[in-house]
Amino acid sequence: MKRFAGHRLDDSLIRQPPPAIHMSNLRNLPSVDKLLQTAPAAELIAVYGRPLTLDALRLTLDAARSGFREMQQLPDEAEIIAQSERRLARWTAPTLRPVINASGVIIHTNLGRAPLSSAAMQAAAETALGYSNLEYDLDKGRRGSRRLHAETLLTRLTGAEAALVVNNNAAAVLLSLTVLARRRRVLIARSQLVEIGGGFRIPDVMAQSGAKLVEIGTTNRIHLWDYEQAIAEQPIKLVMRAHRSNFAIIGFTAEPALDEIVRVAHAAAVPVLDDLGSGALLDTARYGLGHEPTVQESLAAGADLVCFSGDKLLGGPQAGIIVGAADLIAKLKKHPLARAIRADKLALSALSATLLHYLRDEAEREIPVWRMISASPEEIWTRAAGWAASLGAGEVAPGESTVGGGSLPGESLPTYLLALDDPKPARFLARLRDADPPVIARIQDGRVVLDPRTVLPDQDEILLAHLKNALIL
Repeated sequence: MKRFAGHRLDDSLIRQPPPAIHMSNLRNLPSVDKLLQTAPAAELIAVYGRPLTLDALRLTLDAARSGFREMQQLPDEAEIIAQSERRLARWTAPTLRPVINASGVIIHTNLGRAPLSSAAMQAAAETALGYSNLEYDLDKGRRGSRRLHAETLLTRLTGAEAALVVNNNAAAVLLSLTVLARRRRVLIARSQLVEIGGGFRIPDVMAQSGAKLVEIGTTNRIHLWDYEQAIAEQPIKLVMRAHRSNFAIIGFTAEPALDEIVRVAHAAAVPVLDDLGSGALLDTARYGLGHEPTVQESLAAGADLVCFSGDKLLGGPQAGIIVGAADLIAKLKKHPLARAIRADKLALSALSATLLHYLRDEAEREIPVWRMISASPEEIWTRAAGWAASLGAGEVAPGESTVGGGSLPGESLPTYLLALDDPKPARFLARLRDADPPVIARIQDGRVVLDPRTVLPDQDEILLAHLKNALIL
């Protein structure tokens, strides 16, 4: 027995030093050069390339040495190759992946907004695979302009004098304000000082453009005389209206119509910019939704410029579209900022194909967003019931789909859901997200629910396979 600080301790309780680490065993690890000469490593090189494979082998060997010091174990050659392969797979796995959207949100901002039509995808693919006449005039045999490709279609569809396509609607608004109102006053109602996803705020965009913000009215009530008084009291360069696409003001409210605002502004020779955001070309009221202002209506009301998105209710690729007066569009085209935010050839190809669907009166059939919006409850019930029958599990339950994407706030469409019971629904959703491709569903009333409205028809078979696997686990 030993005595320590006045206490007697049993020798067996005294911590013994760890056994000596036999560092000589590390010599059993194969060298990088030896590993590179093996057939499995050659297969990795064929897939991932020599530099990346070399990095993976080195890191795996470093990890083996560190692990040996702690655990006194060394991986064999096969395990080193296997670990390196897993490392390579992680490094090269794409972070942007296709998913199956079973959430019931049609224009899901987090899931890439609007899915493209088959024609739009084909047009983009054909443009990407080779050269194109992006900026080449085939008739004259010399340099041309990329702007004409979608402009002709847009003017024909909307009746506008001219059009310009940039990379997104925020850029469209920024360009318009920069060119038309830099260091000048822009009039806007307080009810329209909105913030949309990603922290895009109208006042911030105005500040970035150099425009001077002039607010009128109150949060809930704006009158025509607010516009008249502000224009009479100070020089106004531009009047802007921003559509409240992601929230609604209800109750004690008042707001003049766009044509009334235009009349007052034009009487003082002030142009009007209308930021529509979602960019509907079809009347959403036809499908049991509230009426979303259309581009054609804004132009008919006299707006000089109308800005809207290409990848929301238009149903095309990400793009910002400006239509309106030819003289104003010409000024926008000449500004250096227009080049910095221009749309690329893939967006222009996909957008042109999407616009053709409208010209051919086939948008409901060919554009996924409008096919989903126009789908009948009976059609959706049939798909949900078919899923349940194939799985031998779950039941069809009534529910609601939403348009999403900052469009039609508070509006929904009746739908039918496949509802599945699971003791741990959050874990079930995680299993679905771990599938390839991942499935995005939601929880409602403690059950996992999937909405057929937002699942593309050719994804049913894949979805059912993932659901069967998740139910087994």
